[in-house]
Amino acid sequence: MKAKATLKQIAKELGVSVSTVSKALNDSPEISEQTKVKIKEYAKLKNYKPNVIGLNLKNRKTKTIGVIIPNILNSFFAKVFSGIEKVADKKGYNVITCISNESLEKEVHTLEMLSNGTIDGFILSVSEEAQKLQDYNHFSAIINDGTPIVMFDRIADEVECDKVVVDDFDSALNSTQHLINLGCKNIALISSVDNLSVGKLRADGYLKALKDNNILVNEKIILRTDSEDDMKAKIDSVFDHKIDAIFALDENDSVAALRVSLKKGYKVPEDISIIGFADGILASRRLSPSLTTVSQHGIEIGEVAAKKLIERLEEPEGETSDYETIVIKTKLKERESTRKA
Repeated sequence: MKAKATLKQIAKELGVSVSTVSKALNDSPEISEQTKVKIKEYAKLKNYKPNVIGLNLKNRKTKTIGVIIPNILNSFFAKVFSGIEKVADKKGYNVITCISNESLEKEVHTLEMLSNGTIDGFILSVSEEAQKLQDYNHFSAIINDGTPIVMFDRIADEVECDKVVVDDFDSALNSTQHLINLGCKNIALISSVDNLSVGKLRADGYLKALKDNNILVNEKIILRTDSEDDMKAKIDSVFDHKIDAIFALDENDSVAALRVSLKKGYKVPEDISIIGFADGILASRRLSPSLTTVSQHGIEIGEVAAKKLIERLEEPEGETSDYETIVIKTKLKERESTRKA
């Protein structure tokens, strides 16, 4: 879908309010003929087209939010959804949830299907395929047609919209630093999410911590893959080298790291300390020893995203606030897989 100019963009370029642009395009007597001509000519030049469906439904809000998550089996997304639903229910909004299954095609289809008047706005996390291909035109097109989007966790920097993220880079840097403070010098990195924005940020944080502490990067103990299957197929190779800690970038990576460590005869945390991202049930309750994890506060992310979207939906006509990126701070939850400082 080709992106079109928006009222907000036209207003910004011409140095007038969104309300003035809207009134000029609708031949309001409040606007001078000279201003109308100027705005109409510029709008035509920029390929502006009014959102007919949006205009027809302007006074008929559905009070429904569309939520698109990439993976229903991921406990983090389940927590985010719980937070979204809590706020939506309190504010009198219904929620329709769809799963992209990491597919760009399904993501595009879902956006187009629900933006025909079924919902007022979207909360979503970008699919793996869209991030891999760097294809985000479908988001911009939906926004330009008047349907707001709030992205969370996996975002697209190229798309102008509200975003809710965690401090992935700083969290990884601090987690790696925690392992270094415990005396660990050979810290392995395990990642099955290297094709995702969050995976790259976490890996960068790990590398920065090594650099800050003058620890040479050992590529032989760094495993960066794009899938859980690939990670599991290659993880044994990391243990062929001297390691005393593992930083895992996803819950599945964390579980695999712990299981293989125990299988190889390591005592956890006496011989090897492990920190993993995502604070799911597996990490905290079902593994022995329990995993030290970076808690992403999924419920809080969902609550903040829902509040932001509803604020956007309930803005007075003609008033459009600037887009905002809200950063939620993570917390390191120390359990049995790391030594005590």
